[in-house]
Amino acid sequence: MDNRNDRKHTYKEAGVDVRGAERAKGKMGALTASPDPRVLNRGGAFASLFVPRFDGVADPVLVLKSEEPGSKQQLAFEHGRIESICQDLIHHLVNDIVVMGAKPEVVLDTILCGRIEQETVLAIVEHLAAACRGLDCSLVGGETSEQPGVLATGQYMLNASILGVADRARIVDGSRIRPGDKVVALASNGLHTNGYSLVRRLMADRPEIMAETIGGMRFLDAILLPHTCYYRPLRDWLGDPAVHGMAHITGGGIEGNVKRILPEGTRARIELGRLEVHPLFRVIQRFGNVPEDDMLQTFNMGAGLVVVMEAKRVSALIGHLKTSGCQAYEVGEIVAGNQDVVFVGELQW
Repeated sequence: MDNRNDRKHTYKEAGVDVRGAERAKGKMGALTASPDPRVLNRGGAFASLFVPRFDGVADPVLVLKSEEPGSKQQLAFEHGRIESICQDLIHHLVNDIVVMGAKPEVVLDTILCGRIEQETVLAIVEHLAAACRGLDCSLVGGETSEQPGVLATGQYMLNASILGVADRARIVDGSRIRPGDKVVALASNGLHTNGYSLVRRLMADRPEIMAETIGGMRFLDAILLPHTCYYRPLRDWLGDPAVHGMAHITGGGIEGNVKRILPEGTRARIELGRLEVHPLFRVIQRFGNVPEDDMLQTFNMGAGLVVVMEAKRVSALIGHLKTSGCQAYEVGEIVAGNQDVVFVGELQW
């Protein structure tokens, strides 16, 4: 039986335009050019070259992390917020290594799409590179992959990996946390990059929420603010012996993330009455009738990062952060316990 037909099948006809991808990738080199002399690769190379030289770091330990901005990216691309979602991705990555006491060095990105739309892809690379430069690191390369049938035209999925460095003697991993330490909350600007599946469901079920304003912003603008990055406000405190632990408050909320850094024999006692709940969460709770336990488990509730530190240095840290435009306040303490987090008091809605 002859199964042949007269139709010519090509890769481009199947949805992948190799030449178009090459043209787009050929323009990425200029966008990712770095002034860092340790970055040796050029555009079109198969991999990135980076000289492992870290000035001022006596015993360097590499700190690695991968991240993606979750379902927030669907909203961002639907509403043309490309720069915002690129900042989200880089800021989230940097926060995850900062809490380990690390300085960001280089980032590799991955862009998956249904079809490479040159203008959009180049905008993504440009904004990722700019976000990196703003945080003392470089976007040194990555992967752009056209995947028709997996993603529709106009759909994008972003991912990135970061390499940071910490001096072994100045790593912050929570091991020095002890009873008597204080827990300091650093304010978030809203959702950051967590809880969007719930919020998107709420937007579908209660579309009137879109008419709400938060701090003078439309609801949509408030939920698409870029993830706050804490690297610059905390940079001068990285490695300070008074800082015993830090936690980036993402999925799992305060409890789920703070308990990740607690050593045996300790408990974090968080006073809910002192937590400064961001007004965006009040709107979400009201429209969704979301149980308080679920709010605390899903969202950062206004505390984007916490620092566990010596009680006698708390005022100094809060004062320093204030000069950097970062609001911070004491929200709890460390007591003897079973490596857990307990809430006391009630949220002030």
